[in-house]
Amino acid sequence: MGKVITHMTMSLDGFIAAPDDNPGELFDWYQAGEVEVEHASETMDAFHVDPASAGVLGDLLTPGGALVVGRHLFDITDGWGDRHPTGAKVVVVTHQPPSNAAERWPRTTFVGSVADGVATAKELAGDADVTIASPTIIQQALDLGLVDEIAVSLVPVLFGEGKTYFGKLADGHLMLDDPQIVQGRRAVHLRFKVRRAGTRPE
Repeated sequence: MGKVITHMTMSLDGFIAAPDDNPGELFDWYQAGEVEVEHASETMDAFHVDPASAGVLGDLLTPGGALVVGRHLFDITDGWGDRHPTGAKVVVVTHQPPSNAAERWPRTTFVGSVADGVATAKELAGDADVTIASPTIIQQALDLGLVDEIAVSLVPVLFGEGKTYFGKLADGHLMLDDPQIVQGRRAVHLRFKVRRAGTRPE
């Protein structure tokens, strides 16, 4: 059974993009090494990362999974040309799908709520993982208790302002287990299991 994971690349002060949605230096780690990691995109060059980050990226690019995103990220990327670099099946949470969605993005699924998005992604992923990669969708999924693990690729830069990975939680604190840590070049990769109510830390 696959897990539901959130993953974003984040500045040290908590931002995933500048106010104008420019990621700036956040994605430099994708081209900061000598190990080539191929992906599914037909329009992007292969990634070249350090050996440690290659393992992290390999996990994220494992085929067969599904990706849940919001309409804003979908629009910024133009739906990744209907083929996300991870090769994952994409589920977009939106109340207003594009009118030409079936013709222009036939491999992309559009749903009306976060709960439906995660449920649909689980069906599409089967035994593979589901990754959520939009901050507003992540926030709602955390509030709904739908997230198993939180992953952060932490980059050594301070943005000062911008779009944040995390926001105010509906129920206050959410406890996480101790992180799994991978030290990469231009990024430290952290992964935390979400601690369920009544469970003890591992």
